[in-house]
Amino acid sequence: MARRGDAPAAGIDMVFGGRRVLAIGIGGGGDVVGALAVAECARALGGEAVVGGVSWERRPIDPLPGPRRLDEVRGAEQIHPAVALAGPDTTGPGGFHFAESHMARLLGEPVVLIDPNPGPAAVADGLRVAAQRLSCDVVVLADVGGDVLAHGHEPGLASPLCDAVILAAAPLLEPHVRTVGALFGAGCDAELTPAEVLERIAEVSAAGGLLGAWGLTPPAVERLAAAVEAVPTEASAQAVACARGAFGPIPIRQGRRTVERTPVGALTFYFEPAAAIASAARCAAAVLGADDMLAAQAQLSAAGIRTELDYERDAAAGLV
Repeated sequence: MARRGDAPAAGIDMVFGGRRVLAIGIGGGGDVVGALAVAECARALGGEAVVGGVSWERRPIDPLPGPRRLDEVRGAEQIHPAVALAGPDTTGPGGFHFAESHMARLLGEPVVLIDPNPGPAAVADGLRVAAQRLSCDVVVLADVGGDVLAHGHEPGLASPLCDAVILAAAPLLEPHVRTVGALFGAGCDAELTPAEVLERIAEVSAAGGLLGAWGLTPPAVERLAAAVEAVPTEASAQAVACARGAFGPIPIRQGRRTVERTPVGALTFYFEPAAAIASAARCAAAVLGADDMLAAQAQLSAAGIRTELDYERDAAAGLV
C-alpha cells in the first residue's frame, strides 16, 4: 500500500484547511482552469491558493511541437530554470499568449508557468522553489480529464506525456513540500471515458491513495465560467457544463472527439501521487528517472504509447 511515509492519508480538509496551496494544471493548455477548481476547493476549506500551469499550448494557439522552453518566453519573471511567473503580457514565439497569461489577467496576479522540458527532477526542484517563493506549503498537481491516471493503451488516450512528466516529479518534491494529485472533469477531454477514469480512481483507492472528492459549488461554477471565457479551453468548459446539468455526448476538437458529459465531470478527485504511480498511473511510473522530457517521450514510445508530441510532430510535418 503506497502512502506518504508511514502516516495514514489525510482527507482533503486536513490537507487544505488553513494552508496556502500552489495548484498547477499539469496537462498544458486550459488545464490551468482545472488548477482554479483546486484553488476554489482550498479557499472553501479555509486556505489560500496560487494557480499555475505548463508552457505547452494546443496547436491552434502554438503550432510549434512540444512545450516552450523558458528562454522562448517573453514577459515572464524566471525564478528557476524550469519555472517562471507569468503576467498578462507573457508571450511565446510569434506573440501568442499562454493560457496562464489570460489567467493572470483574469485574477490580477502572477500565475506560475512550468517548463516540463528539463524533466521530472528539474520540475520538482522548480516547484520547490516556487512554493517557497510564494509561501505555499502544499503543491497540488491537477489534471483535467483523467489521462494522468492512464495505463497507456486506452483507445482514446492522446496526451499522456506532459501529465506523466509532471506527476513523476511528485516523489522528488514530496520530501520538501506536501504534494497531492488532483483529477478534475473526469472524461471531459474526450480521451479516457468517464467509466475508464472511475476505474482508474478505484485502483488508486484500492492502493490506499484516495483522499476524497469535492464538487463545484455554485459560486465556484461562476468563477470557473469566467475563467473559461478568458482562457481558451474545451475540456474545462465541459466540466463547467457538467456542473450546470449538461448530460450526454457532445463533440469537441472540431468534431474529432466526443465528450460523454455526466455529473462526475463537476468533481475533483484528490489522491496521493505515490499511490497513483504505484497503481493506475502507469505512464508516470514509466518515466520516473527520465533525464528530460525527450527521454520520457522515448520511454513511452518504447512501451508502444503514442503521445501528444508524436501528434504535434506529425501535424507540423503535414502527416495528419
